[in-house]
Amino acid sequence: QVQLVESGGGLVQAGGSLRLSCAASGSILSINAMGWYRQAPGKQRELVASITSGGRTNFADSVKGRFTISRDNAKNTVYLQMNSLKPEDTAVYYCNADVIEAVVVRREYWGKGTLVTVSS
Repeated sequence: QVQLVESGGGLVQAGGSLRLSCAASGSILSINAMGWYRQAPGKQRELVASITSGGRTNFADSVKGRFTISRDNAKNTVYLQMNSLKPEDTAVYYCNADVIEAVVVRREYWGKGTLVTVSS
């Protein structure tokens, strides 16, 4: 079993910054891609950013140039640095990880989410 624990959400004014962290723990052999998704009230969950174990990144168009994603493979942790935040970035942010638990066991895990609120 694997747990993903997010932290770093909160209330910030428009134009401000926040840094989210997500630490994975448990029976982990390795982790392929890790990423952040978000879900605003009344909307579907959407990909914000992802990063492979080799460091290749992918971003939603809405956050390009404002958000960066990084990871510490030794700590099984992924970070999301969010700058120039806008009210439309308000959402619950979820961590996602593609985990290899054993040679033939691969599962996708989700964190419980952390709320980010950006006031105008």
